[in-house]
Amino acid sequence: MGAGCCNDAGLPADRPEIRRILLIVIAINAVMFVVEVFASVQSGSLALLSDSLDFAGDAATYGISLAVLSASLRARSWAAIVKAASMALFGIWILAAAVRAAIMGDVPDATTMSAVGGLALAANLISVLFLLRFRSGDANLRSVWLCSRNDAINNVAVILAGAGVFASASRWPDLAVASIMALLAFWSAVSVLRQARHELRHGLPGHA
Repeated sequence: MGAGCCNDAGLPADRPEIRRILLIVIAINAVMFVVEVFASVQSGSLALLSDSLDFAGDAATYGISLAVLSASLRARSWAAIVKAASMALFGIWILAAAVRAAIMGDVPDATTMSAVGGLALAANLISVLFLLRFRSGDANLRSVWLCSRNDAINNVAVILAGAGVFASASRWPDLAVASIMALLAFWSAVSVLRQARHELRHGLPGHA
């Protein structure tokens, strides 16, 4: 039975502790989505807005991961493909928003960017610690690990962007970080897609 198969790290795809971890991480992401939406509106930061939407997307994709834990490897791989597509679409949206902001955007509030970025980093580091065991799992679980790892990287970038905006009094550091976040989403989407295709082709969990 697919749900009883172990991945290459020996971790069964469906265990009660995995479900508890995913529920905790979903809650963290949902709360931070609300916090960053308000902060992005107040500060005018595209990087913060991008990060808030990333939190929302992660909460949704973690929900998908939770829903298919008991499914076959094939179903979990297809779920990973859906999540890879969402990562890629997120990247496209952010790049388009960055182009628009470059033409008509204002200078964001650096203090809010850095403060909320630091709070988001703390939230994501907690999530990363919970999800560390998933980094060598099947495509479904590994996509969860990659999302939180990317978010932690994004948060550091937002903090640095806040410092850059403060030092330069311009919007360009904010736009640069938003663009980097988009490219990271593309890279992760390709990584998850390759692994999911490998699992569909060979019927075994593991890295492509």
